Amino acid sequence: MKTEFIKPALVERKWFLIDAQDKVLGRVAARVASILRGKEKAVYAPHQEVGDFVVIVNAEKITVTGRKTQQKEYHRHSGYVGGLKTDSYEKLISRHPTAPLELAIKGMLPKGPLGRKLFKNVKVYAGAGHPHGAQNPQALEL
Repeated sequence: MKTEFIKPALVERKWFLIDAQDKVLGRVAARVASILRGKEKAVYAPHQEVGDFVVIVNAEKITVTGRKTQQKEYHRHSGYVGGLKTDSYEKLISRHPTAPLELAIKGMLPKGPLGRKLFKNVKVYAGAGHPHGAQNPQALEL
């Protein structure tokens, strides 16, 4: 078998709009990661950027199941000794409404240069408005 290389100029890239209001965090993140990778396309290649662009609105109104609002924790480290910081889902979403969804999507993408490049193709907004009207994003139901 030969490895297929698709020229970036030949890839048709679309824009999708997802309303995250009352949707479950993990389900939205998994679907968005799949769209960003381009796994639904016939020209999918794991080593190339062939995915579409995604705009997510109402990220602050996304839900989690069970008692995750109190129990789910997000960790970050300053790099210094004893520099571990921990926040619950409630605190994080009150401070940065888009952060839980962005972190979930980022965790589902490949690690390395390709994953960082793919993550730039998702735009997450806390409210209902977005500045990408000129791209005519298609509404996508989950």
